[in-house]
Amino acid sequence: VSPWDIALCATGTAVAGENALVLAVLFYTPSLRAPMFLLIGSLALADLLAGLGLVANFAVRYLLRPPSEAAELGAAGLLLAAFSASVCSLLAITVDRYLSLYNALTYHSERTLGFTCAMVLLMWLLCVGVGVLPLLGWNCLRDQSACSILRPVTKDNAAVLAVTFLLLFALMMQLYLQICKIAFRHAQQIAVQHQFIATAQATSTRKGLSTLSLILGTFALCWIPFAIYSLVADSSYPVVYTYSLALPATCNSLINPIIYAFRNPDIQKSLWLACCGCVPSTFSSRPRTSSDV
Repeated sequence: VSPWDIALCATGTAVAGENALVLAVLFYTPSLRAPMFLLIGSLALADLLAGLGLVANFAVRYLLRPPSEAAELGAAGLLLAAFSASVCSLLAITVDRYLSLYNALTYHSERTLGFTCAMVLLMWLLCVGVGVLPLLGWNCLRDQSACSILRPVTKDNAAVLAVTFLLLFALMMQLYLQICKIAFRHAQQIAVQHQFIATAQATSTRKGLSTLSLILGTFALCWIPFAIYSLVADSSYPVVYTYSLALPATCNSLINPIIYAFRNPDIQKSLWLACCGCVPSTFSSRPRTSSDV
């Protein structure tokens, strides 16, 4: 048994458990029914399935005897669909944050829960469609020379996935830059009204840049090396390179709940209530502002 596969399976188990906790909190807390929390739930569900996909891939490779092509393609399809939904959910959260600042006055009336549900459902149908492609024949099981580092995905299909991912990341980066600009402008306006220009500007800039750096930096460090490698490499490259880049990419699903769920004051409060039935006196219920991005 490869230690890399054991590490991926262990990571998948941790990812599944952590995101299951997020889903449980969202499901059992009636107050967390806003569109924003639905998007966080979509991200948690995608990462939960990604974790289960890693465990299923390990089971198919080492526990299923004799090996089954259908099971291998099914596990690969689950990983493709889950990670596609994870990236798309991150993009949806980014778009939602942008619109909440850009259309602050009409956001709550335009972005209803029903509209958000419809968009999330459409997104998941698209990602499931990506996941079933290996089962429909888009695989390299009959021609091993056509395999990419993402076996059983072909080199051409892996290149398409990598380019699509890089384009989505570029879009996310552009949206977050716009978010920071809008948040900075809002902070300036508030500062002028309260005559604390220097302090408010410094605070807003610091919070916006720190959040932007955390979100984009984590996402880029986890995924971009793997995406670029999948563009240039194929199945003939040493497998250790693939494992060493795939493991950080999967760890992104372990970090997502910390960034998007556990840092949210409402989810923190629900977790405290679920764990000990109380809320610490030091807990801040200050509402999020534009400077929080």
